[in-house]
Amino acid sequence: MKIEDLLPIDGPSIDEVKKYIDKYKNDLIVIKYGGNVFIDRNIFNNFIEDISILNKLGLSIAVIHGGGPRIKRELDKSNIQSKFIRGLRVTDEKIIKIVEGVLIDFNNDIVDSLKKKGTDAISINTKKNNVIEVVSESEELGFVGKPNKINNEIIKNVLEKNMVPIISPLGLKDNQTYNINGDTAAGAIAKSLKARRLILMTNIEGVLNKEKKLIEEITSTEILRMIDDEIITEGMIPKINTCLDAVNNGVTGVVIVDGRKPHSILFEIFSDKGAGTLIRK
Repeated sequence: MKIEDLLPIDGPSIDEVKKYIDKYKNDLIVIKYGGNVFIDRNIFNNFIEDISILNKLGLSIAVIHGGGPRIKRELDKSNIQSKFIRGLRVTDEKIIKIVEGVLIDFNNDIVDSLKKKGTDAISINTKKNNVIEVVSESEELGFVGKPNKINNEIIKNVLEKNMVPIISPLGLKDNQTYNINGDTAAGAIAKSLKARRLILMTNIEGVLNKEKKLIEEITSTEILRMIDDEIITEGMIPKINTCLDAVNNGVTGVVIVDGRKPHSILFEIFSDKGAGTLIRK
């Protein structure tokens, strides 16, 4: 199939796409798909289309997904109140079973949707091809883990077959399932595989300056200054820490993009302007 036949009408121009395909041909791009807006099926379908296009253009893509809103919905059905410490859900035995079930269902939904688009994808979760080993985040959080080892071989084998690994933010410790913050899981995988790019799809535009304008590119030093000056606050800080950790450990650049915008991943990868905030070392 010709490149022009694959591209959406409202996507980046064919000339830019051709230029950037060569740039990324031998590199891995890790994409984290999460954030509260992604219950919207139109956004989901747009994401599926973009991933399918990247795969058909021959790029190596690994996807890590979140599932916060879906988890909340299931817990609400069972009348389970969640308690959060430092932005992480306290997870007991009952909750981890629900979390695991919801995340694996969502994982299969992504895999099936990609297959319908003619893109081969494979599920990676705690029940099947687990790639993340964890240590406990802290006693008080229960079954919440921090990645301490990634099985790169499983992911590389999938990529070599031109398939897309779809990875749940779950890990194992002594055969017990642990929940992992989605950004943290994506960062750990991007670092372990020395990805060229880590793209965090969110429901915000990117990093904003004091005037609330989008910053297109920023260094680690500048971003730390923004945290000191309290321009970046609260919920954004853990996300930024994941970005900084990745760029300081072998990932060439991390991008925060607004997943609500049509084809934001394509514009980020295949256009001079990009689509969000690029963070470099």
